[in-house]
Amino acid sequence: MSDKQQNYAYPLGILTSLFFAWGFITALNDVLIPYLKNVFELTIFQSTLVQFAFFGAYFIGSVVYFLISTVKGDPIAKIGYKNGIILGLIVAALGCFLFFPAAEFRSYGFFLFALFTLGLGLTLLQIAANPYVALLGRPETASSRLNLSQGFNSFGTTISPVIGGYLIFEYFQADTSGADSVKLPYIFLAASFLLLAVMIRFVKLPTLMEEQETGKTEVGGSALKYNNLVYGIGAIFCYVGAEVAIGSLLVNFLGLKEILGIGESEASNLLALYWGGAMVGRFVGSISMSDSIVGIKKIGAMVLVSMVLYVMITFVSGFTFQETYPFLICVAVNIILSIVGKGLPARTLFLFALSAAVLLVVGVVTKGNIAMWAILGIGLFNSIMWSNIFTLSIAGLGKDTSQGSSLLVMAILGGALIPPIQGAIADVAGLQTSFLFPVVCYVYLMFFGLKGYKPLKRE
Repeated sequence: MSDKQQNYAYPLGILTSLFFAWGFITALNDVLIPYLKNVFELTIFQSTLVQFAFFGAYFIGSVVYFLISTVKGDPIAKIGYKNGIILGLIVAALGCFLFFPAAEFRSYGFFLFALFTLGLGLTLLQIAANPYVALLGRPETASSRLNLSQGFNSFGTTISPVIGGYLIFEYFQADTSGADSVKLPYIFLAASFLLLAVMIRFVKLPTLMEEQETGKTEVGGSALKYNNLVYGIGAIFCYVGAEVAIGSLLVNFLGLKEILGIGESEASNLLALYWGGAMVGRFVGSISMSDSIVGIKKIGAMVLVSMVLYVMITFVSGFTFQETYPFLICVAVNIILSIVGKGLPARTLFLFALSAAVLLVVGVVTKGNIAMWAILGIGLFNSIMWSNIFTLSIAGLGKDTSQGSSLLVMAILGGALIPPIQGAIADVAGLQTSFLFPVVCYVYLMFFGLKGYKPLKRE
């Protein structure tokens, strides 16, 4: 390992903790949706407004960021990645604190406002942290580094439904009534965000050459001259929208009589397999796209890591091997496709998008355990999508990287729009049928992995 890589190891570790934190709190929305649906007696469409408020903040925050960058210059370039991350953590903490008065007033609208504020904080974190991780080393291994950090993000999303489901549906629900059982979990999360902000304040993060160049960015929307960024915006929109829509409605999907007919608490535990699959896939993807090991050793590392993570996921979710062995079939397919992808981000993205689309169709046309495992298995193939799309989209942007990053984060709007659309379809055509809608998203991702990623600049 070179001195440069050694110098980047510690800051990369610190930034990875941020990915874990926002993964945990994002997946908690999937528990919050059925909880608030019951408390306020909402329709499926109304309950998915949780995601509309949360991910809508990403869009509005990123639009504001982009407009400022076109008129005044790039904000992150002026204050630095580190200060941008700290500001994002403080705003996110404020959003979590707002859950307390929302519960006190028993107001669904107040909950949505709290989620919107929380989303604004995470918007700043996404704009600053994602490109920073991508720039911490050689461009050839950017996808590998981002997949590694996203792997810890998925660790947060894996344990969040289990811990959150237990605390909200059982532990605090037993002693409180109405919306009160969300107070303490979100206050704890607010304190955690503030603690992270203090830690990062006193951590020395390196100033990168790209960061210095971004400080010289001229005003205007110059990042939009790059075709790969423009197509990447659509890819992020589709990926986030599909992943969030599936996760948001999984608890209700598993509760259908023709699927499993189980309660919300047990379904929340199964949700850990969906997000846990993303964790497995991201760690496997990080190994696949790394050039530090090759050949049979790389394959062995992929298999070993996936098995260790599988054991951890089953332990966390409380299920046995006999109950979850079909999940291993999906893991095996994931590893095989990673090998076929040869560590190439675009090719792997295409193969994984195709797999997700096929699994969605299977989940709609079948019933019982087959339908359940088809939908749960999609998490494995969503895994590398964010990292691969992001790094392919900002490739070659140079001084326009931060502005391009803000536009990609703006595209997280997909998480705000696609779940309510699928929810509306579910109210009309049925919940299981509605899972055909995200197939459209994966078709677009197949296009991006085949052609849209190519870095062409328009004059």
